[in-house]
Amino acid sequence: MIAAMGLKDRIQEDMKAAMRARQSERLGTIRLLLAALKQREVDERVELDDQAIVGIVDKLIKQRKDSIAAFEPAGRSDLVAREAAEIQVLEAYLPQRLSPAQVADAVRALVAELGATGPGDMGRVMQAAKARLGSSAEMAAVSAAVKQALAGR
Repeated sequence: MIAAMGLKDRIQEDMKAAMRARQSERLGTIRLLLAALKQREVDERVELDDQAIVGIVDKLIKQRKDSIAAFEPAGRSDLVAREAAEIQVLEAYLPQRLSPAQVADAVRALVAELGATGPGDMGRVMQAAKARLGSSAEMAAVSAAVKQALAGR
């Protein structure tokens, strides 16, 4: 149980440190993350483990990247900078990620192990990849690697 509290405790300690250091942008991002964690705990009536917290952090980062993609064509460099700064704060709570080559190797091994032969096996391979790779790889990169492996390249 103590290990499951590790990441959440670290986030709360970082919030206190940001308050003491008067880092308002960092504090705002951390508070946003804690609010998302609390919302999930209340909605699902569960105590989040580190893997679930990493999933929420991933989701928040994806939202920021989507916002940047929308702000850049509109010429809103101020908003792009703010979103990029939030991504940087959030990425501190992610575990060390696998490199694209490591993801591709793991996916190829999974495809061979499952005997997957074509695009029709995408769902099966993705489910196995998500279970095996978990939070150590970004799912968008895993999806791209699965598509490439199933296309036979």
